[in-house]
Amino acid sequence: MTQRFLGGPAAIAGSLWRNRALLRASIRREILGRYRGSVLGLLWSFFNPLLMLSVYTFVFSTVFKARWSAGSDSRTEFALVLFAGLIVFNVFSECVARAPTLVIGNANYVKKVVFPIEILPWVNMGAALFHMLISVVVWLLAYAVLIGPPHLTVFWFPLVLLPLVLFVMGVSWFLASLGVYLRDVGQFIGLLITVLTFLSPIFYPVSALPQEFRDVIYLSPLTPIIEQARDVLYWGRLPDAWLYVRTLALSIVCALAGFFWFQRTRKGFADVL
Repeated sequence: MTQRFLGGPAAIAGSLWRNRALLRASIRREILGRYRGSVLGLLWSFFNPLLMLSVYTFVFSTVFKARWSAGSDSRTEFALVLFAGLIVFNVFSECVARAPTLVIGNANYVKKVVFPIEILPWVNMGAALFHMLISVVVWLLAYAVLIGPPHLTVFWFPLVLLPLVLFVMGVSWFLASLGVYLRDVGQFIGLLITVLTFLSPIFYPVSALPQEFRDVIYLSPLTPIIEQARDVLYWGRLPDAWLYVRTLALSIVCALAGFFWFQRTRKGFADVL
């Protein structure tokens, strides 16, 4: 009898609940595995964002003399606004870059009917969110030292991240499946992430673009999430309600479509691998 794999919101929630213990253990193993054998261990997760913040700040504010706001000469503002955008984009890039090889790299799990391979993208997401949390702590410490107490709107940050998590999960499920059948996907995704790094408003504000390009850049689900993350973290503004609802709706559709595709194509994984 052929096993039937269900899609839809109930299937996603049910899989998360049934496999919550396995998911926690897998995320922990994934995080610790990245630093196994290193002298500093988990401390690298703190030093990496700190070094990244320093390098980007030096290159763009000192070498290129870039400033975020017109009339502003503050390197502190540029560094913190830039880093806030990078925090969001890094979650996307870390998960999507690894998605095409998730199933291929865990081929032994595919042969085990009892293992829920649909949680593999969640393991990837959990590790990415852990590193994001460390980056946010670094950001908040830098803000507190250089400027003062952070705005209370920082408590909205988890809500701003919800569309990002759903969008990235949808893309990850799709790419994890596609990567099994088309091995070139990993190479293409690496190029795409590099392009999106500069086409997303990470190193520049959307307001710096001509109006016709602003409409194009807002077609990316990453743009409103990056902008709203900066609003709640640095500028102390609440997210735009209409923009947030629209982004959340698109992210939900993306997550459902990606999970549906994964469930419908997973039956052929064992044959290909």
